[in-house]
Amino acid sequence: MSGQAKETVRRHLIDPAPRFRDRRNLLPAVFLDRDGVINEEVHYLSRVEELKLIDGAASAIRRLNDADIPVIIVTNQSGVARGYLNEDQLLEIHQALVAMLAREKASVQGIYYSPFHMKGEGEYRRESDCRKPGSGMLVAAASEFAISLTESVLVGDRINDVRAAHGVQARAIMVRTGHGAKETQLPEASEADFIADDLASAVDHILGTLITR
Repeated sequence: MSGQAKETVRRHLIDPAPRFRDRRNLLPAVFLDRDGVINEEVHYLSRVEELKLIDGAASAIRRLNDADIPVIIVTNQSGVARGYLNEDQLLEIHQALVAMLAREKASVQGIYYSPFHMKGEGEYRRESDCRKPGSGMLVAAASEFAISLTESVLVGDRINDVRAAHGVQARAIMVRTGHGAKETQLPEASEADFIADDLASAVDHILGTLITR
């Protein structure tokens, strides 16, 4: 990954837990897109009041937690570049999301986000490998945690999620929630390793077939 990409990867609420930083024992992780996978898709979500979990998403994440599999969110957030919200407001949304998951005894190890877009404003108007379909967020997470990308899985609702995963030889699952309702119907959806109805079904497949601990 280029030096510029390293500089542009942004993070929120990183868990310092040493159990996921033993570089002698690389672990598979599950990377999750945010909107349309964990929470309901809202056009440029910009207020905490608009945040609502998809049914079954928290319990699906809890199952991964119980299996001792790192769970990391990787999300494009061009709403920042486009002026719908700033990074402080994005942090508030992520804090609220983590709190919602905690109420259902679920957790993530961190949130990586890309606030950049070529149609953005000011400092956010740029290309960045951390924006999916680039793989920069996954590479950064693998570096900060002891993650084996080739054994990991990314769950998303867009073709770009699949391509970000395959860019580092991770596997990719598309869900039919969020933008997946339309994108799973596209010919390019055949690039995915598996298509699931929702995150709960994706986790069934992950624990039953892709990752065994």
